Amino acid sequence: MDTNDRSLTFGFLTTVDSPTHGVFGGYLVVDTTGRPLEFHCTTPVKVSRAQQILYGATLPGHLHGRQIGANLLAEATSRPVAVLIDAETLLHVRPHTPLPVGLVHRSEPAPSTPRDDEALVRFGTTVISLPADRHADVIDGLTALAGAVDLSEPFERIRAAIDEAQRH
Repeated sequence: MDTNDRSLTFGFLTTVDSPTHGVFGGYLVVDTTGRPLEFHCTTPVKVSRAQQILYGATLPGHLHGRQIGANLLAEATSRPVAVLIDAETLLHVRPHTPLPVGLVHRSEPAPSTPRDDEALVRFGTTVISLPADRHADVIDGLTALAGAVDLSEPFERIRAAIDEAQRH
């Protein structure tokens, strides 16, 4: 994998809970220097009491993974090497995309041993859990990206952009 290839991109997917508006989703695609190439965000999703009752404990996974995450990934025109997420509920997007989805653990304690189907990749204090069968496909690109930006920082950009959009 050529880490100088300008088409080598990574997606960052997160959600923002707003007590006033509901749940927003944001998706940022960056190149290996961390420069933004594409951004999408959802309108706020408000969960009804009926949905809370009917979905029960499965609601966060459905809301974040299917309703928000899957729609944002489908809307994007870029096909990144991998999608990085910052919340376990977003792991529910995996069945809705052929892309490897990795969970970024911002700081310790991150899991010291992966689940059977996961591989852990460490970049300083940041740990990413990736599907074990797909992690080798993205290591070189992640190494280049981690050399350019803190792998938690793009999530901050998404949250700031969503906050800014709420003000206007």
